[in-house]
Amino acid sequence: MTISRRTLVKLAAATAAQPLFVACAKPPAITGQAAQTDKDWLKADAIRAEIVVPSFPENDFTITDFGAITGADNDSTDALAKAIKACHNAGGGRVVVPAGEFHTGPVHLLSNVNLHVEKGATLKFIPEPKRYLPAVLTRWEGLEHMGYSPLVYAYGQQNIAVTGEGVLDGCADDDTWWPWKGEHSERHWRLIPGEDQKTARNKLMADAEAGVPVEKRLYAEGAYLRPPFFQPYNCDNVLVEGVTIKNSPFWLLNPVLCNSVTVRGVTLDSHGPNSDGCDPESCNLVVIEDCNFNTGDDCIAIKSGRNADGRRINVPTQNVVIANCNMQDGHGGVVIGSEISGGVNNVFVENCTMNSPLLERAIRIKTNSIRGGVIEHLRYRNLEVGDVQNAIVVNFFYEEGDAGTFDPTVRDIVIENLHCKNVIHKPFNLQGFERAPMRDITVRNCTFARGGEPSIVRHVENFTLDNVTIEGQVISAEQLMENS
Repeated sequence: MTISRRTLVKLAAATAAQPLFVACAKPPAITGQAAQTDKDWLKADAIRAEIVVPSFPENDFTITDFGAITGADNDSTDALAKAIKACHNAGGGRVVVPAGEFHTGPVHLLSNVNLHVEKGATLKFIPEPKRYLPAVLTRWEGLEHMGYSPLVYAYGQQNIAVTGEGVLDGCADDDTWWPWKGEHSERHWRLIPGEDQKTARNKLMADAEAGVPVEKRLYAEGAYLRPPFFQPYNCDNVLVEGVTIKNSPFWLLNPVLCNSVTVRGVTLDSHGPNSDGCDPESCNLVVIEDCNFNTGDDCIAIKSGRNADGRRINVPTQNVVIANCNMQDGHGGVVIGSEISGGVNNVFVENCTMNSPLLERAIRIKTNSIRGGVIEHLRYRNLEVGDVQNAIVVNFFYEEGDAGTFDPTVRDIVIENLHCKNVIHKPFNLQGFERAPMRDITVRNCTFARGGEPSIVRHVENFTLDNVTIEGQVISAEQLMENS
């Protein structure tokens, strides 16, 4: 990671501002592994210092002044667009959604605009797909194409935000948007004959593998590929703060190819298919903190494009800090993958809580030999987990399995102070390839009060357990590997 001179100056100033020790006794020197750990976490401080959180002029543009009217019979799409344009043309500020319930189609943000949803306000997105046309450049499961507009979208903008104490409701449910998922083991949505994403999904993947130009990948009307809720695409300085986002057609927060992304104090609540909470994809400099997740899929999933398309764009997600978040239901708490072909590096996760018998995994990396990707320098510490089905899962056999020629590289992972009360299935499930094992994984000062089923550890080189207990018994790396 390259840290700019501006960041170094900030860190020096912050260090100088810290109070001196009052006591006269000299603190003990920090040596060995603890010193290395502290050095690693200084990089997390540097990431925070490098991020630009957007600020806005003190100009408010209230949508009711542009014709927005509350109530389900009124469409405020045009009023929102006019307010956003006026705010942008005036040099920026807040577009304010006041208390009340407003209904809208897609919202497209422009530079220097903060969409501010006040306390007591609900912005409900009309679940009529035709409203989300014309098609825009978007990513869907890591593949670029021309598809339905995300509910909130921005392309190539700078200094944008969605803030406030209000609610953004995608209005997806078992009868609208979600049925396009089709048949699935977790299905609670109804099936609509002829409306299933499977055909278009397979064709889009084939187009990407064949190198079909993106502008010719037309997958809007009739394709049944559900749009994400908020997707800033190729944007700089993005902020999402304070709001509640629920009932999304697809992934909730999905910044793509963005620099400086801050997600703070957000509640993400959606139990539809593929309801990932926050998925930064091919982004640099990301902070996700003080957020609450209760989702139908991964709570946080760090991504970087899928298969040939991910390798074509070849932009990793890097320099990510996740802190003080709470996860409930979901396929995974903090996940990397599965659209991971561009790689991921420098991820720091700390001081998070997780607890739900419906949370399938606490820490997860998912890839395979079709997805590939270089995944490295991951740090986790101070994680408190109540109920969880599986604690630590790194699996090279996700979905398609070992069916390609792009072996993943997974290396340099340290997990410290992870405390799990009730692991229903496996504390560890680490499965690399014999020809391409994962490497350099350290787990330190971790406890699994109830271990459930025996762990699996296969094809891991330089695997270290330091003061790790399962059901009160100290466990060595050799024991886990011998019994797998």
